[in-house]
Amino acid sequence: MASNKKCPGTDGRDNFPEEIVCPKCKNKTEIFKDEAVVECKKCKTLIYRDGDILPSCLEWCAYAKECVGEKKYQEWLKHKNAAKKK
Repeated sequence: MASNKKCPGTDGRDNFPEEIVCPKCKNKTEIFKDEAVVECKKCKTLIYRDGDILPSCLEWCAYAKECVGEKKYQEWLKHKNAAKKK
């Protein structure tokens, strides 16, 4: 979420990190709702959000693009589409 704005779609209490496991080294990493991909802090592998954890708010929120900005939203779409192809 853009740091200079309050999310217009929520009161902010539900933007908590979730745990995601690196498929390569099994290290646990945090991922937030507005992220489609994170880098493993241990082995630097890109870890994509999948259906095993809650969907990103960017998938359903009408304010998603406005909230995170055009650049981050487009980056999220790119990673989301790449994850679907895997």
